[in-house]
Amino acid sequence: MRVQEQLDRLKVPYELFPCDPALADTANFCAAYGFKPEDSANTILVIGKSEPPVYAACVVLASSRLDVNKTVRQRLGTRKASFASPEDTRAITGMEIGGVTVFGLPPDLPVWIDSHVMARERIVLGGGSRSFKVIAAPAMLLELPRAEVVEGLAND
Repeated sequence: MRVQEQLDRLKVPYELFPCDPALADTANFCAAYGFKPEDSANTILVIGKSEPPVYAACVVLASSRLDVNKTVRQRLGTRKASFASPEDTRAITGMEIGGVTVFGLPPDLPVWIDSHVMARERIVLGGGSRSFKVIAAPAMLLELPRAEVVEGLAND
């Protein structure tokens, strides 16, 4: 499993938290397992509409909204940007919506982390499948290749 291999290579503490795949979507997961949305961080693949298209993985708190139309679009350097389709997400990440995580992504894919994520004591992230989540301190995200913290990536 690519996700766990990368987690182990980072040499930082983490917990794998098993969950019912039917409850993997953030709101259902938080309600079922007692986590706060502000401690849950979603990994969202975005696409800049250009030829060829450009992609980035964005990590934002579940209590925030990703600013696709301004911040993401500007960073991608395209006139238009949007959330990647589930099909594109699966093709690029190898993961299903509800389980997408920043761990195990292609090494050339930029990872942008909203600054609010870094302020949390711990975060819950997708685990690469709908069957588990990763719980860890957000500082571990900075160990990833091409990861950078972005002010204003998401709005409250």
